Amino acid sequence: MTKPRKSAAKTKTTRAKPARKKVATPTVETEAPRIIATPAITPPVESPVLTDQTVRTPFTGFAPVLCVLGDYPNRIFGLTTQERIVRQFSREGLSALVSEEQALLHAGPIVFVRGDAVIDQPLVAALIKRPSFVLLSEDRKIIAGNVRARDLKHIQEDIAADRECSLRGLTARAPSEIDVNFWKALRKRETPYALTLNAHTQSAAEWRMFMGTYKGATDIITKHVWPRPAFHVTRAASAKGISPNTVTSVGAALTVLAFVLFLYGHYGFGLLAAWLMTFLDTVDGKLARTTMTSSKWGDLFDHGIDVVHPPFWYAAWAIGLAVSGLAFSTSTFWWLMAATIGGYVLGRAMEGFSIKWLGLEIHIWRKIDTLFRQITARRNPNLLLLTAGWIVGRPDWGLVAVAVWTGICLVLHVIQLLQALQARDPQTGKLDSWMSKP
Repeated sequence: MTKPRKSAAKTKTTRAKPARKKVATPTVETEAPRIIATPAITPPVESPVLTDQTVRTPFTGFAPVLCVLGDYPNRIFGLTTQERIVRQFSREGLSALVSEEQALLHAGPIVFVRGDAVIDQPLVAALIKRPSFVLLSEDRKIIAGNVRARDLKHIQEDIAADRECSLRGLTARAPSEIDVNFWKALRKRETPYALTLNAHTQSAAEWRMFMGTYKGATDIITKHVWPRPAFHVTRAASAKGISPNTVTSVGAALTVLAFVLFLYGHYGFGLLAAWLMTFLDTVDGKLARTTMTSSKWGDLFDHGIDVVHPPFWYAAWAIGLAVSGLAFSTSTFWWLMAATIGGYVLGRAMEGFSIKWLGLEIHIWRKIDTLFRQITARRNPNLLLLTAGWIVGRPDWGLVAVAVWTGICLVLHVIQLLQALQARDPQTGKLDSWMSKP
């Protein structure tokens, strides 16, 4: 009789277990919606532009966010300061924008920038990578920083009082005091700018920003003749909303026009079209950088035209000499074409070899290489020789001068490349630029 009772007890115990599972199941289901709903408070962080309708909610994430403190009423090269700042940081992978109120509730790093300030692109990466850091202008005003919410309120007070950072525990440095002077992409060594804006300083700031887009190693015309007129055209184009690709397209049309005019011996008008094209070739790049609208397609479009067209101009110039009775003999014609076009192609090939195998643009290896780049046999210096020949009434001499100068430069480039191969780092096989050294 005892055994049946034990059997019944076991049966009751076995049936009780499923009952407990059924009671526990609703608990999991009621908690799940709260877990799923939590991310719903974070979308404002991802908003590229804050509006009056933006929901102000606390943040639970720890990822870095971007905060623009205040604003500036005027546009700089067609952009508000907030638009410029957002584009700059988005290029470095930081696109989460928050308001000042949201930043004070954020648990992670806050990269802030004054709304009445402009900063050079190399400083953007430095700000993202340096925690507990405050960027100052050269006159010691707070410009930007990478801090925590507990420090941001004090920094806002310092900015309002127009004083240097008063918080201890933060590293405060001006651009000249941090090692970001070498900008390899633009082949230059230059202290980046960090500037505050007002009605009196805006024009000077725009000029500094414009010159900041210039490459350090370029030809003498681009470096010393075009900057001032290109600045005014770039500023006007940005105000009108003209895109860099539009400017490049006009330049492409002028390239073809110069080719046709050279081909038929109309050298004066051809040179006018050619020089205008080279001017617009300066403007489109500066317009893309100042308006933060550069793209892979635009870069390919612009540089593709730059690389391809010079040999066609030289060939058209030589053929057009027949119109004025200054045509070369067949053998001389081909020797000149071999020197000008062949030298140009080989020179470009050596530059490409240096970039790929030595890891550096050969023109920024030594200081003398950077200086030589101003007059080396490329389009603008060669156009000077062609123009001089046309002015004295001997366009044939101009082409001969281009051929001779191209040959000389080719020999110098060969020597330069051989020296670079000997001087490269034995372990990495790479070169170091003189611009990267203090």
